[in-house]
Amino acid sequence: MERVLVSACLMGRRVRYDGGAKTSADARLAAWREEGRLVPFCPEVEGGLPTPRPAAEIEGGVSGAAVLSGAARVLTADGSDVTAEFLAGARSALAVARSFGIRVAVLKEGSPSCGSLTVYDGTFRGRRTPGQGVTTALLELNGIRVFTEDHVAEADAYLRTLGP
Repeated sequence: MERVLVSACLMGRRVRYDGGAKTSADARLAAWREEGRLVPFCPEVEGGLPTPRPAAEIEGGVSGAAVLSGAARVLTADGSDVTAEFLAGARSALAVARSFGIRVAVLKEGSPSCGSLTVYDGTFRGRRTPGQGVTTALLELNGIRVFTEDHVAEADAYLRTLGP
């Protein structure tokens, strides 16, 4: 059975920066959960950040790949540098994915860790820009396809192409 890495907040775990969850009502995720396919994970918590914690964004509104290469940092609104924690969380996510042979992830869109289409622009004004979070960038660089919580049907279709 093909396992799927999933953002813990989508499974109802209160791990988001604000101490909340973003529980998904997607029927496919619920079915995967029942099948034992899902591996819930929060890279920010696993990277050592508390819950709740200050919101963080990638400086300059660039993608997680820039953080991985050392060209950008992840900062909180007060300027605290949390790059090391984001990198540690991304590395932990990759290690967990490898340990389960995971090739597909469904992660929370918009997050500086998990976003796969957009991230916040680094100004803390609620504006998004195209790009990936740090964890998503690392997973994709290592051949793991990442889908948003709004694209679970596409993740399911991709899983079917992987075979039994």
